[in-house]
Amino acid sequence: MEWTEMALRLGVALLMGALVGCDREVHHKPAGLKTHALVALGSATFTLISLEFLRTMPTGQNYDPLRLVAGIIGGIGFLGAGAIIQAPGNVRGITTAAGVWMVGAIGVACGAGFYMIAGLSMAGVLLILYPVRAIEKRFVHRDNDSE
Repeated sequence: MEWTEMALRLGVALLMGALVGCDREVHHKPAGLKTHALVALGSATFTLISLEFLRTMPTGQNYDPLRLVAGIIGGIGFLGAGAIIQAPGNVRGITTAAGVWMVGAIGVACGAGFYMIAGLSMAGVLLILYPVRAIEKRFVHRDNDSE
């Protein structure tokens, strides 16, 4: 793979992660712009490494790049769990944890070169974060914002 394609994949992942992180930053959540951008970039990096391993491995070797992706998913789940804060009668950070997990998936998609999947996923994330928030504020009345 050409270095320009690698740079594009990493750049798109970073940009999409940063966009999600901007929303979290604006709402003063524990994982913001830097965290989301780093998770997406890291996921894309690991995916590229996995693909390069596959490309450079001698034939006949038993290597499955999806095992690395599975490790990314578990690791990001652990990271997201750290964003969840539980207090008596109140749980906060679930949306942030889900956002961290989602930018990890977007990063994997970018690292694999699946830009359509990444773009559609990004559109879904932005749809959830912006219009759905407005709907919640209008129709769901809560004392605290559980994001």
